[in-house]
Amino acid sequence: MGFFLVDGLGYEPWVISVYSVLALSLTLFANRQFARRIDGGAPVFPLVGIAIAGFLAATLSLSALPTIWMVMTIGAVGFGIGSSAVSTMFSLGGSMAERHEIARSRFNAYMRATTSTAWMIGPAVSFLIADQIGLRAVFMLSFIVALIWLTLWWTTLPRDIAAGVKEVPGSDISQASASRQLWLAAGFVFCLSLAHSLTFTSLPVFYVQEVGLPGYAPGLAFSIKTFVEVFAIFSTPLIISRFGMRPALIATTLLAVITIQLLAAVQTFPQMLGAAALEGLYYGLYASLGISYVQSFATDRPAQATAMYWNTLMITGLLAGPAVGLIAQVYDFRTVVHTASGVALVAAAILVASRAPSKAG
Repeated sequence: MGFFLVDGLGYEPWVISVYSVLALSLTLFANRQFARRIDGGAPVFPLVGIAIAGFLAATLSLSALPTIWMVMTIGAVGFGIGSSAVSTMFSLGGSMAERHEIARSRFNAYMRATTSTAWMIGPAVSFLIADQIGLRAVFMLSFIVALIWLTLWWTTLPRDIAAGVKEVPGSDISQASASRQLWLAAGFVFCLSLAHSLTFTSLPVFYVQEVGLPGYAPGLAFSIKTFVEVFAIFSTPLIISRFGMRPALIATTLLAVITIQLLAAVQTFPQMLGAAALEGLYYGLYASLGISYVQSFATDRPAQATAMYWNTLMITGLLAGPAVGLIAQVYDFRTVVHTASGVALVAAAILVASRAPSKAG
């Protein structure tokens, strides 16, 4: 969308921020409201349908009339509501796992791997179509894919599937303590996700302008990262059963600190490839372990914990852009990456300071 606004419609980059705030605000609101309904026992089927309707409306409108006003109205509303489907489906993970007799941590890994695979394919296809056919064609293809999504939703998702209401006994003091631990878990996710977002945003320019690597290098690094990420995600159920969730997360966070430092030290093409593989390893492990870790502190309201996790990821993505621009303006992009390593170290400190969940595995 940012490329479409700037390169396609010819607007200044600040317009991206306006769109992002509009769409993200709606996503955060929808995630919270839908999560409360899910934890209250409401069926999930219509909530996913609302997300699909929003995405269909946005892609159809921008296919027919790709203008700034359409982007800021139907586009922002439709894509904002449509993005709620990710949190909703992950909130449903526990019930789907029980129905198929799969451990929730393993089911989370399947869903995270699916999401990462889509990220590996979607952006590349979008830019290829935009370059070969045109920007408007991206919205047309997205509309067609959304129709497939609509068909799969109607034919495969059970109408009666719901997360179910869970009451966890305990005093007000113990529940307040659990709530504090949940917020600490969210703080950990915020810091490590922000560290990743800072590196993700700054590395392309850092590689090309400051290191002097060819223009195709960032794209190749991203492909290697996501490729390794998928395999790392699939390995997390085994890691949890072998070492436990919290020790695995501590090791993963320390790996993130080291990896980001190595990313900042890249000087050659082979070094970039190796660092990208390590980045995919730590982020794949974190992406799968992190959501299970947050959910483990809210067994009575897993959907709201899941929404908190995804909302935190979205907020860090929004904050990373201005932060990278400010730091790089004053110093350089290498400094941004070093800063990201420091933020990851703060995440490790928060994780060590917080207590383990009652059911770590």
